[in-house]
Amino acid sequence: MTHRILILGGTTEARQLAGKLAARADCLVTLSLAGRTESPVAQGVPVRTGGFGGADGLAAHLRETGIDLLIDATHPYAAQISANAAQAARVAGVPVLALRRPGWEPVEGDRWTQVDTTGDAVQALGPAPRQVFLALGRQEVAAFEAAPQHHYLIRSVDPVEPKLAVPDATYLLARGPFRETEERALLEKHRIDALVSKNSGGEATYGKIAAARALGIEVVMVRRPALPDVPSAETVEALAAIVNQFGVDHFL
Repeated sequence: MTHRILILGGTTEARQLAGKLAARADCLVTLSLAGRTESPVAQGVPVRTGGFGGADGLAAHLRETGIDLLIDATHPYAAQISANAAQAARVAGVPVLALRRPGWEPVEGDRWTQVDTTGDAVQALGPAPRQVFLALGRQEVAAFEAAPQHHYLIRSVDPVEPKLAVPDATYLLARGPFRETEERALLEKHRIDALVSKNSGGEATYGKIAAARALGIEVVMVRRPALPDVPSAETVEALAAIVNQFGVDHFL
């Protein structure tokens, strides 16, 4: 019997998990992307792009398409999507699992200032002009218009449009992973003295954190939002092993 699995993705882990589960003869996998990235990398399985219309829309989609298992493998900061997934699964009576990579932890030599929101990060930079690297993604950088005294280096996968209403900003288009040596060279070239980052976890973007540590640069770290309490695993291998061990029937 073939089981239909819907993976809410947008992360490297989601793509890897989709590939692992799609290799099973009893699984038909679809990967859902929010559509925020203009040119996503090839996913290797059938892809659905765009929103569902909130939790109710997702619940209706789960019922209409006969989904047997929902997997939330979205970004750790996609709190609303994760909340919608948990609620939709309850409404539709579909089991849900989550793939949640662990966050980074500060180690000796790190100079972290931890804040709860992007707005708090703006305040944490202080009033004096600084050279700031915003490694946040294009959706969050607009908040820093409230602090136009800083010079900003802004890196994103897609262009920031409209550009920030600040007098001094440099924009870079790049897609990770980013190695520590490359990140260190970038920070030195732009004379960065403050880095603003989400605690995304994983290895692909940790290079900037290690580079900041090596250079003694302050990191303003935005804490992760609270996520729904659903069964979860921290790695692709662990979550795939759960499905492999029990089979999709175990969750039905």
